Amino acid sequence: MKFRHAAAAITALLVMHAAAGQTATPAKPASAPAPAATAAAKPAADPATPGMPKAETAAALKPGDATAGQGKAAACGACHGIDGNSTDPQYPRLAGQSEQYIAAQLADFKSGKRMNPIMVGFAQPLSEQDMHDIGAYFAGKASLPGVADQALVEQGQTLYRQGDVDRGVPACMACHGPDGRGNPGAHYPQLTSQHAKYVEARLKGWHDGGTPNDGPHTKIMVSIAQKLDDKDIAAVASYIEGLHTNEPTAAAPATP
Repeated sequence: MKFRHAAAAITALLVMHAAAGQTATPAKPASAPAPAATAAAKPAADPATPGMPKAETAAALKPGDATAGQGKAAACGACHGIDGNSTDPQYPRLAGQSEQYIAAQLADFKSGKRMNPIMVGFAQPLSEQDMHDIGAYFAGKASLPGVADQALVEQGQTLYRQGDVDRGVPACMACHGPDGRGNPGAHYPQLTSQHAKYVEARLKGWHDGGTPNDGPHTKIMVSIAQKLDDKDIAAVASYIEGLHTNEPTAAAPATP
């Protein structure tokens, strides 16, 4: 009898000890996460910015800030004017130009896709955010009106609004708009009130030898400019400078 009691007590102690051991040791997970799942959870690296995930790159670039752009654009004022209205016609007016177009051109200067010894130096230290901030600053400025040569208006207007079907010259307004405001989404620049001498120089450059910039927009302009003669170029450039006359005006207040 004593032996049975002793055996029962020992058995009870062993059961309690085993139960205590199970309570103290947490259960292990059935299986560890697969390495592939861990790798898939990491955002893919952005090829445009090595080492930075795509999500972080997108988050880092914000819409242009005109206030921040004012300080960043201070150096631009020496040639283009503090408000983007240059007084020297060899430098284009930037006032009213779209943020998207200005940022894209600065990026081309920085990469060397568009060559200009002066602009390359200014564009090199700029970040993509800087470019958009500068673009936003100038986009918020009003372009000052220019004056067209009345002797050239008729020919210039015809080319701008109708083109020349016989020579395969499309109307300028097809891309740059009836009012010359351009198309920001497609990166077609604003032309209204631009210096006639600057527009003429650009068209003659494309006419005579094209340009190292092989972008699709430039290819279009080279093919068009090479179909124009000097009189066409002078006329349409002059008309563009005076294009502000086609802007809608506010309605006059009703008279009692």
